[in-house]
Amino acid sequence: MTDSESTASAENKKESATPAAVIASSLSEKEREAIAKLPYEQARDQLIQAVQALEAGGLDLDASMRQWEIGEALSKRAQELLDQVRAKLDDAQAQQASAGASAGTQSNLE
Repeated sequence: MTDSESTASAENKKESATPAAVIASSLSEKEREAIAKLPYEQARDQLIQAVQALEAGGLDLDASMRQWEIGEALSKRAQELLDQVRAKLDDAQAQQASAGASAGTQSNLE
């Protein structure tokens, strides 16, 4: 294999290693930031509205895709908040179990 063939082969491998195409989003960065700041209840309620709009039909393809993207972003936000609450609950349960295990023992007095 010549040097030019080796270089071409290496370039082809680099090109195939990169993702094909990134799908463009209709949501602006500002809209994504606003969704990322929503409390759980508001994200949930807006997600319900997005799903209802899609289920009702009558939207053109662009509007449907936009509603879907909004729904995905809202779903992700709601799940992040639920995960945070789950982590807090798990931590509180672990602390309670730890305190219960040492209750009434000498280590509890230290």
